[in-house]
Amino acid sequence: MAKPTLTNAARPATYEVEAYNERGEMVPTSIAGEHPLTLYVDKREIVTLMTLGHAPEALAIGYLRNQRLASSIEDIAAVQVDWETESVAVTTHSKKEIGSLEKKTVTTGCGQGTVFGDLMEEIDRIELRKDVFLEDANLFVLIEKVRKHETIYKQAGAVHGCALATTAGEILMFIEDVGRHNAVDAIAGRMWLDDIDGSDKVFYTTGRLTSEMVIKCVVMGIPILASRSGFTAWGVDLARQADLTLIGRARGKRFVALAGEHRIIFDADVSAVDDEDRRFRRKAAADQE
Repeated sequence: MAKPTLTNAARPATYEVEAYNERGEMVPTSIAGEHPLTLYVDKREIVTLMTLGHAPEALAIGYLRNQRLASSIEDIAAVQVDWETESVAVTTHSKKEIGSLEKKTVTTGCGQGTVFGDLMEEIDRIELRKDVFLEDANLFVLIEKVRKHETIYKQAGAVHGCALATTAGEILMFIEDVGRHNAVDAIAGRMWLDDIDGSDKVFYTTGRLTSEMVIKCVVMGIPILASRSGFTAWGVDLARQADLTLIGRARGKRFVALAGEHRIIFDADVSAVDDEDRRFRRKAAADQE
């Protein structure tokens, strides 16, 4: 498979600035980056994304993938990021008209995500694998690994994180951005670049489980989507329609599955799993001593 020519134009994820605390003392403080990045495909302007800038090439590729504006990585000849002009230029091999840009839906994604074309109708035509199963014990392993992961959020806050993982709870990649939909797209782009099949994987996000998150997960062919956050009604409806396993409020030894529960193997001894709420109470008690 011929891979596109890429720049390597990642921006620093965090910046240190002067800040003043409640006592008027100057304290160096890390904050997350945020940069506008306008996406052009064969010189046609598509969208401006507000991004951390940590994985701009993968973000551009994943955006085109998840919006169905490119059908495969072979369609893309080059991805060139130029921060001086705040733009990313994607060149295709065919230079044909891409996808459908006429119909669009503004979603609840941070920074107002947008879904183009008939993606919501298309999920009826995508079949997710039914022979993929997630043991609840492995879900707890994944939750704990994400909690312990060294992240930009721990340094500066203000970002969402997404992970692609195996059903054994192994994190294959973890990407953060100022909007959760950007983090999803960047993982989608990396999956294309690294030729990773999503049909037997688990997708984890720190953000809420909305219709946009469900649609993108289905488009990537990933059968299991989990989050520490909650759900929206349309997200649940679409997950049930697509037979996607939808797991939310996943913290410590607790979770709720609102769709696709047939892929979950409920056999963990939850009494042996450390409880995040209990850890919080222990820490609070220790802080008061």
